[in-house]
Order: sequence, then C-alpha cells, then structure tokens
Amino acid sequence: VMPMKRAPGFTLIELLVAISILAIVAVLGWRGLDGIVRARLSLTEQMETTRGMQLAFAQMQSDCEHLVPLTDLQKRPNLVADPGGMTLVRNVYIENAPSQIQVVSYRIVNTVMIRRESVATRDLVQLDLLWKAATSNIDPSPPVALQAGVLAMQVEVWENNTWRVPAPPPPGGWTGLPPSGMRVALQVRNQEIPMSKAFLLGGM
Repeated sequence: VMPMKRAPGFTLIELLVAISILAIVAVLGWRGLDGIVRARLSLTEQMETTRGMQLAFAQMQSDCEHLVPLTDLQKRPNLVADPGGMTLVRNVYIENAPSQIQVVSYRIVNTVMIRRESVATRDLVQLDLLWKAATSNIDPSPPVALQAGVLAMQVEVWENNTWRVPAPPPPGGWTGLPPSGMRVALQVRNQEIPMSKAFLLGGM
C-alpha cells in the first residue's frame, strides 16, 4: 500500500501556532505604541507647564522690579505673604503722566494660580482700602489665570543673610536693612520637586 500524500497547506495546529505568535507580537507592539503615546502626552504636558511657569515668573519679576519703596508708603507694608499667595504694592508708569501705585495679589484658587491688580491711585487712603480688600480676599478686581495645576505657593524674602516669610513692617518701621530679594516656590501637580525662582526687590 502506497502512503497517502499530504495535501498542500497548513494543519490546524500550525495555524493556531501562527495565530498565537501574531497575537503576541500585536500585544507587544500595542504596549510599545501605547507607552510612546503616553510618554509624548506627559512630555507635552510638562512643556506646557514649564512654559506657563516661565510666563508667571516673568510677571512676578516685573512686579518685584517695580515694588514701591517702604519710605514712599509712610510705614505701610509693601509685601506680605501667606501659604495661599502674596500681596504687594507696585509702581505703575503711564506715558506723559505721573507715576501711580496699585496693589497686586497672587493666589492659589482651586489649584489655579491667579493674579489680581487693583486700580492705580496716588491716594494713600485709597491704597489702604485696596490693600485691605486684596489681603482679605474680597478684591473685586477681575482675576487673570496664570497657571493651572498649582498645589501650593511658598514666598520668602532675603533678609539678614537668611530666607524668611515676609510680614508687615513692625510698628515704627524697619530698624535694619529691608529685604533685598524674594524667592517663590510653586508646587505643581505631578512634579515632586517645586519650581522656584528668586528675584531682586527693586523697591525695598
């Protein structure tokens, strides 16, 4: 009896093995592609956060450079900070007009860092009202959102060769040299290390 010749083609077992191999390759490829997409999304988010922080820090630097000197405020504070943000008084320069002053505040509201600036004035009595509104969080000025995903803000000033939290001047005014610099640290979501920057205080 002559042996039967095998018909050309694949057996069921060979097809199952081939399908299993293709399935494994597809799963590995999908995982690799998914990892690349996730990494790209994370990198894009970090770049957008960094860009937003740079703009926020640039605005803070401008405010610090135009900080009103304490001597011009007749013993009024020009910079205070708390765990939720900071408030300062800055000069406003308008072309062909006398300089004015305004109150600027930075706050963290629902993980969004916002900035408010009051109307400009030359009246210190009106400044007192604007300062009280800003530090009491009842400022009616429209807020400008600077950066989302900010969990906390820490503000310190450089005084007597050390960093400390800024506070109103003591009764009678400062007895020593006023602070000369400020450091702001922002804790951003999904980042272990806070983003920080130091500025010179132009009006102290």
